[in-house]
Amino acid sequence: MNFGLIIIGDEILSGKRQDKHFPRVVDLLRARGLQLSWAQYLGDDRQRLTEFLARSFAAPNQIVFSCGGIGATPDDHTRQAAAAALGVELELHPEAAALITQRAIDTAAQGQGSADMSLPENRQRLKMGEFPRGAQIVPNPYNRIPGFAIRNHYFVPGFPVMAWPMLEWVLDTHCRELFHRLSYGERSCLVYGLAEATATPLMEQIEREFDGIRVFSLPSVGENGERRHIELGVKGDVDRVEAAFERLVAGARELGGEIGPH
Repeated sequence: MNFGLIIIGDEILSGKRQDKHFPRVVDLLRARGLQLSWAQYLGDDRQRLTEFLARSFAAPNQIVFSCGGIGATPDDHTRQAAAAALGVELELHPEAAALITQRAIDTAAQGQGSADMSLPENRQRLKMGEFPRGAQIVPNPYNRIPGFAIRNHYFVPGFPVMAWPMLEWVLDTHCRELFHRLSYGERSCLVYGLAEATATPLMEQIEREFDGIRVFSLPSVGENGERRHIELGVKGDVDRVEAAFERLVAGARELGGEIGPH
């Protein structure tokens, strides 16, 4: 099962706000023995969102998290785009309506607004509970206003204080059977005095020799007084990582590389 992440908002693409979701989602997955397969940043463009979601819904064997754009202001398009991508209508989810109503009651009790759901502002708030037909809610422990789930896609707000506990709930409620199923390992070392082009045949040979192992190279030009080097490493099946890494180190030495920290 592949995990994907969609981060939505013009404010991210313009640099007005810095994305915090990507590193957090990586950490949430890693803690459960899972790994992110892809990530996509998209602006508040309904047509582009619809086209991307249509492809994403159609792709097999993946679980997708989407952060942002599920509000009810004119620049929020995620709910509508998801419905269009699936070819269904938006409809007010009864459980979402009840939660939004309770939120209005709670805030009114604190002297903020009114609990009268017939008022225009509260009717507008109820639009946040309009999800694609067939969707389920994703509970929001911060302020009750839920996200939604449909076709292995989980849509949450852009606010980290809401999104992160909601995504944790999704993982622990719907994905637990996937936790720690793959035995994954990674080893790497710094290599000095060896060009990537020289090391590439060695890397290709190791991938041929060790099934389930991928080899990577991260070059550095030597900032802050550090010598030029490449970080060479292997990742994949933990049972093969150590042998593949030893083969990589030995091969790098044979090619004239100076092996640095592991």
